[in-house]
Amino acid sequence: MNIAHRISEAAKLYPEKKSVVFSKRKSDGTYDYPSYTFKEFEERSNQIANRLVSLGITKGTRTLLFVKPCLDFSVITFALFKVGAIPVLIDPGMGMKNLLSSIKQVKPQAMLSIGLVHWVRRLKPSSFRDVKIKISLNRVGGNTHYLYENLDTESRSFTPVTVSASDYSAILFTSGGTGIPKGVLYTHGILNAQTDALKAMFHLNQDQTDIPGFPLFALFTLAMGMTSVIPDMDPTKPAQCDPARIVKNILDHNATFVAGSPSIWERVGKYCEKEKITLPSIKYLVMFGAPVRLEMHQLLKKILPHGDTFTPYGATECLPVSLISGSEVLEKKAPQMLEGHGTCIGKAVPGVKIKIIKTTDIPESQLTELPPGEIGEIAVSGLQVTPAYFDMAEETMKAKIQLNNELWHRMGDLGWMDHDGHLWFMGRKAHRVEALDQTFYSIQVESIFNQHHDIKRTALIKLNRNGKITPALVIERHDKATTMTENFLNDLRKLSQKKDFTKPITNYFLHSGFPVDVRHNIKIDRAKLSVWAQEKG
Repeated sequence: MNIAHRISEAAKLYPEKKSVVFSKRKSDGTYDYPSYTFKEFEERSNQIANRLVSLGITKGTRTLLFVKPCLDFSVITFALFKVGAIPVLIDPGMGMKNLLSSIKQVKPQAMLSIGLVHWVRRLKPSSFRDVKIKISLNRVGGNTHYLYENLDTESRSFTPVTVSASDYSAILFTSGGTGIPKGVLYTHGILNAQTDALKAMFHLNQDQTDIPGFPLFALFTLAMGMTSVIPDMDPTKPAQCDPARIVKNILDHNATFVAGSPSIWERVGKYCEKEKITLPSIKYLVMFGAPVRLEMHQLLKKILPHGDTFTPYGATECLPVSLISGSEVLEKKAPQMLEGHGTCIGKAVPGVKIKIIKTTDIPESQLTELPPGEIGEIAVSGLQVTPAYFDMAEETMKAKIQLNNELWHRMGDLGWMDHDGHLWFMGRKAHRVEALDQTFYSIQVESIFNQHHDIKRTALIKLNRNGKITPALVIERHDKATTMTENFLNDLRKLSQKKDFTKPITNYFLHSGFPVDVRHNIKIDRAKLSVWAQEKG
């Protein structure tokens, strides 16, 4: 079924219910909240679909989409689904070099974006050479069509293109945090499976209101008939959000479901704690993008009198995979996490299979499954697993295993499974350090040192000392200090003696502020830190 059918169904069932709401802050700090009902959403997306078809966008047209969060972002996306086009979504925060490289690699045939990106296209034409149909949300002249030209004259009716479950629906790019950005192929079957899985996981229904810290999440909740309120923040810079604004948006709409990077909710939690504010309407506060420390669950628990935190695990290539609540983490898993057993990320969600396989850095054709308790690479199978990377056969071969009519995806993460079926995350495969005849795992090592009251976070890295690899630790303190005192160094040495896997670590570096990923502003760029520490000597 075309994922766009879900919007059409919601428009029939709840025509006057608000679908998408935009948080428009006025000069005096108060808000206007312009919105579309589901009927208006359906009719406007139909008009845009008709406009797109008239401009030559049809089934299978790869369409580069760069639209800022606004009332029409989701409307345009569903219009593309309706015509059977394949929206290409690339994170603009990945940097100009990676952005232009990704565009060139995916060869978009059409482009629908804000005017600024069309000026970039004119300045860097080689990356856009395959784009034949150019559409802008602003008037930019030339041979670029204006999306809203006579839009009101378009028909408010449109029959979504019939598709199969295996027909491609979108291309979403990875952030490239531990490698080059890759275009992940989605199908309509996958989008429908993800919507069903998220609906079941969080018991979501049309009576709930969503505030997505990550814009694409609204596509799922709108497809469930929920109201989605676009918050007042720059989604490309979640760590710089103004928590007071997000709290205002939540309270104004009695939001029940909020989701986004932990960097957002850390700021919101600290703000609420300081101002003595609670968020009684929230039932589910969902954090994704990086492991969540125990302190975060403890902080947010104080401001959610009727709700809980949740940390689903997954990746662009497969989402969701597993789920656990903050209450379960704090009540049952915290002691093991503090002892260096990893971060518990819950049990597999319905319809997903998880295996721990032997860790290798080469393509595999077999699943060498490890028993409970042994650390290996996490591999997953299920309806949410994406089939391939676009036009990247070698990368697809490295990540996918086809076995007995089942497609398995290698997550690139390390972990282990306990006897109760809980998955434990030990860090990225690329972040392990093999030295001194043993393997050091980032999450395991860092969890011991992170317990020091002056430490905000740490990062396990590898150093090359006289041709030999050795593990080292980079530390970011709460006070941002970069001078190592003898007392603090002695504390680190004492902490290192607590576990066999930390005793060999004797090299420590202080960093004023860790480099992080562009998408969630939370994943530590350990490769950059390793180069930085190597240069410091």
